[in-house]
Amino acid sequence: MHWSFSIGSVRGTDIRIHATFFLLLAWVLVAAWMAGGPAAAAVNVAFILALFACVVLHELGHVTMARRFGVKTPDITLLPIGGLARLERIPEDPKQEIAVALAGPAVNVVIWAILTLALGASVQLNVLASIEDPNQGFVQRLATVNLILVLFNMIPAFPMDGGRVFRAVLALFTDRVRATRIAAQTGQAMAFLFGFLGLTGGNPLLLLIAVFIFFAAGAESSDAAMRGRAQDARARDAMITSYEALAPDDTLDTAAQAVLRTTQAEFPVLGADGRLAGILTRHSIIAAIEADKRADRVSAHMTDDIPAVRLTTPMEKVLTAMQKSPPGVAVTDKAGAFLGYITRENIGEWFILSRK
Repeated sequence: MHWSFSIGSVRGTDIRIHATFFLLLAWVLVAAWMAGGPAAAAVNVAFILALFACVVLHELGHVTMARRFGVKTPDITLLPIGGLARLERIPEDPKQEIAVALAGPAVNVVIWAILTLALGASVQLNVLASIEDPNQGFVQRLATVNLILVLFNMIPAFPMDGGRVFRAVLALFTDRVRATRIAAQTGQAMAFLFGFLGLTGGNPLLLLIAVFIFFAAGAESSDAAMRGRAQDARARDAMITSYEALAPDDTLDTAAQAVLRTTQAEFPVLGADGRLAGILTRHSIIAAIEADKRADRVSAHMTDDIPAVRLTTPMEKVLTAMQKSPPGVAVTDKAGAFLGYITRENIGEWFILSRK
């Protein structure tokens, strides 16, 4: 995700923080400082950090359960509205998806139980009315918020956890694409409700959540529809075979001329043996030229970790590989010789043009 950076990893899952998270910290710091001085600011910032530690544990619950079903999670991103675990794929078995979705809230239940049973925290819903008040008690506030996280996440607003459970239950009785469409439409309807409540109640966080749910639900629905269409397709159906290639030792000035001659957004970089060395994007070329790096070699600015598939690779696997590589996916023969490539743009074009 753009504007995010890594703060570490847990068993192969990168933990990332979005830049906007620091806006939340700054807002909490300033608001608490103005209301109660530096001591109140320190307590509230510590509370936010503890809360987001619980969010990370929530997401790791999803990650751990997904790993049991052979699904990897490349990264978790912390946003002001919560965490987002990016699974490589959704388990095909609806029962497995239900287990993955419930694993996150289950972690919050465990945290709540520890805080209430072991540390004696009492949960009072009226605490939410003054959650920013440090006088309410640190552990009490944390226990209450964890319980609220469970209840909130189980609202059937796709793609929240409750919405994923809803989609998985629907998938037990209908096909996955239709189940996703119904769950996404339900989620978007609830997003309008959240947005209305956020506007009328003066709650900007609820409004932000509504916007996130609306667009995320639409994206999930589109992705499910594309994967449904991809079941009978192969890599060769969307492969780009007409292109201008560059060599690793070409200069960026040469690459700039290629940008002017063509309409390509990505340029395959081929070695002397005909194998793909990497992909250089139009964006990288323009950025390098603006930085006065015309004499640099193409190899210094290309993306070289490009996944490769065969002509007969199922399109669904191509879509999964595409998640790992922003520039594209290479298509090669059995010997590894480069035949063509696939980008997100022409995947979208294939999806539109292949409709019957």
